Amino acid sequence: MNLLIVVPCYNEEEMLPETTRQLTAVIQRMEEDKSISSGRILYVDDGSRDRTWSLIEQYASENSKVCGLKLSRNSGHQFALTAGLEWAADNADAAISIDADLQDDVNAIFDMVKSFNNGADIVYGVRRERKTDTFFKRNTALMFYRLMNRLGGKIIYNHADFRLMSRRALKSLMEYPERNLFLRGMVASLGYPSDIVYYDRRERMAGVSKYPLKKMISFALDGITSFSIKPLHYITYLGFVFILISIAVIIYALVSYFDEEAIQGWTSLLISVWFIGGCILIACGVTGEYIGKIYIETKRRPLYFIEKRVGLSKQDCKLQNK
Repeated sequence: MNLLIVVPCYNEEEMLPETTRQLTAVIQRMEEDKSISSGRILYVDDGSRDRTWSLIEQYASENSKVCGLKLSRNSGHQFALTAGLEWAADNADAAISIDADLQDDVNAIFDMVKSFNNGADIVYGVRRERKTDTFFKRNTALMFYRLMNRLGGKIIYNHADFRLMSRRALKSLMEYPERNLFLRGMVASLGYPSDIVYYDRRERMAGVSKYPLKKMISFALDGITSFSIKPLHYITYLGFVFILISIAVIIYALVSYFDEEAIQGWTSLLISVWFIGGCILIACGVTGEYIGKIYIETKRRPLYFIEKRVGLSKQDCKLQNK
């Protein structure tokens, strides 16, 4: 088994020395116990502004286990990860994706490889609990997973992008033509034999999180709109609700008119206009999200461009810009 560990990086110069040390040790140990025949670390630099790429070049020259791809600009975590997985689909029997911050336990890799050798095409790394998260992040994450599954997007609870995929699963994933990437949902939809490895997530050792609240909200919206059209159905249901409300208001107005009762109306009218107006704007916004995604998909623009490669031989460089 030829294993590739794909590590997307964005401004990770503080973490790279420790990440390289730990992942190299994991690979060497698996080679020694014959669970894999060979392994390498593929860093994908997502347009970092610090010394991340220069460090990758340095480690690649010193360590035969390290190689790297540099994207021409900051394309985003999902695109950087896709670039690494696409290369792995042509050059490895299996690939493990893991973030450079080492919050995911590298020791879970041993169990992932064991599951792969036992026949699993996809092995999900799943957190046992979320004690390291803040109260806000823990509860919003729970809401997100529940909402996604209720809307029809079947994703694994407490699973991010720490997973093993076989070459067959990788090749199938590359068949997806989407430009709006939500890999957690896409991988779960492949349907190949899968397994779960549980682990305890660690605190970040250095650097800062690359997923602030704004990015988390954007990521959640991408996930929902990429895998479900139920929000559009809910808009229709909301329209019927307002029709029923309006019928009730009309009946009330007519009864008051024939009873010659004075209708005050101003307060209720203003509240109704503001409320219904807000709902209309929300409906337009949700519809606009889907139209925007259609617009992006029809352009068929490349997901990324590879600016540089390091530690890869000419025979290895099968990856084409897509």
